[in-house]
Amino acid sequence: MGLAGFLLVLMAALGAQAEPPSSTLPGRKPDSREPWGAFLGKAAHEAIGMEYRVQHPTNAVFLDTVNLFTIVGKGKLGNPKRLSEFVRLLRPDITDTDALVLFEIKPDNEEGRKEGREQAGRYLAALNEAVEPDKKLAGGTGFEGSLFLEFENGGALWQLSWRTPEPGVTLYRWNYRRKKPNASWKERAAQKAEELPREEIEQRGELAERAIRGAYEGGERPKGFQGQVYLPVDCR
Repeated sequence: MGLAGFLLVLMAALGAQAEPPSSTLPGRKPDSREPWGAFLGKAAHEAIGMEYRVQHPTNAVFLDTVNLFTIVGKGKLGNPKRLSEFVRLLRPDITDTDALVLFEIKPDNEEGRKEGREQAGRYLAALNEAVEPDKKLAGGTGFEGSLFLEFENGGALWQLSWRTPEPGVTLYRWNYRRKKPNASWKERAAQKAEELPREEIEQRGELAERAIRGAYEGGERPKGFQGQVYLPVDCR
C-alpha cells in the first residue's frame, strides 16, 4: 500500500481513439513474500484470460481456476467421470466449450513455447478421451492483443502483449517505456520498447496484477490513487 499514483492503460490496438472511464487498485503489501516475477505472470494470465472472455461474451469460457472435471460437466462436453483420477484436477488456462478450443499461456521464449505446447497437448488428450465424439477440442488460434499500464501521469509505461503463434499456445511479453511527462498515452506507446527493469518489477509487480484484475472487475478508486483505467473495448 502507499505507493505513488499510477495510471493503467488497457488497449487492444495502438490506433485507439477514445479515452474511456477510470478505475483504480491498491498496491503491493509491504510484508508480501510472493516472488516478484510471479506477479507479472499472474497479471498476464488474468488479463489475457479476462480479455478472451470480453471478446467472446456469449461463450462458456473457463479460466485456470477451474479443473477438467468441472469443465467437462459444466461445459456439457460429456461425462466427467470418464476422466482418469490423475487428470481430473488439471486446470488449463483458457477453455472455451462453445468454440471447442483451449489455450495455454506462457512467457514469450523458447522454453515457454515448448512448455505451453506440451501442456496444451496433455490437456487436449485428456479432454478428448472423455468428451462426446462431436465435441472434441483443439488448440485455439488467432488470439492476440496488447495493454498498457502507466504509473503516475507521464511516468514509466509498461506494456503487456500476447500472441498465439501455434494452436493452443499463447505467449506473453512485458515491455517498458521510459518516463515522458506531458505526453499522451498514444505518444508513449510509440516510444521504443525496452526490457522491463528489475526495480520496476520489484516496486510495482503486485500492483500491476491487482490493477489489471480490478480494471476488468470494476474496482473502486482507493485512497491515494491518482490515475485512470483504459479498457480495450473502449480503445478500439
